[in-house]
Amino acid sequence: MGSKRESNFLNMVLTLFLVAAIAALALGGVYVVTKAPIALAKKKKLEAAIKAVLPTFDSITTKMVANPNGGDSLTFYTASENDKVIGTAIKTSTMKGFSGKIELMVGFLNDGIINNTAVLTSKETPGLGDKMDIKKSDFPVQFEGKNPANFKLKVTKDGGDVDAITAATISSRAFCDAVETAYTTFESEKK
Repeated sequence: MGSKRESNFLNMVLTLFLVAAIAALALGGVYVVTKAPIALAKKKKLEAAIKAVLPTFDSITTKMVANPNGGDSLTFYTASENDKVIGTAIKTSTMKGFSGKIELMVGFLNDGIINNTAVLTSKETPGLGDKMDIKKSDFPVQFEGKNPANFKLKVTKDGGDVDAITAATISSRAFCDAVETAYTTFESEKK
């Protein structure tokens, strides 16, 4: 039979340190192993969103554009087909969602018409606010083919042209805010 260690302050501190060190090494190892696959998955999701919001293209250029209303810069992905610009996908976001930050990809044709939208990240309430995703409802369809110059990017409750998601007005407003930010920045960049 092994002898039992004496329970004193030094032994408790050493044991706690050993347990914490093993846990930290395990956590660090998991981080290192999962870092590359997570980055690859995010890159593929971004590429899929760009393809979803723009017509077919053969090349793309990326640049950061300052938000004319202040706040974070937006990423512009300008798509070309046979060296002719066909549209721009804009990665935009808002902090006005019910559960915080919402990131969208909004595709604009050269004349400012919205080609399509895609949700990149959202933590909105399942079954309510998460219906802003095309996979879960037709909410985003109402933006397709619209020019924000004459289509008010506000919910009808606020005097706009957008039909809000039932029981998710805050999420609908946030979606509109992110699209409005993308459009404002797109128009500012054209000038």
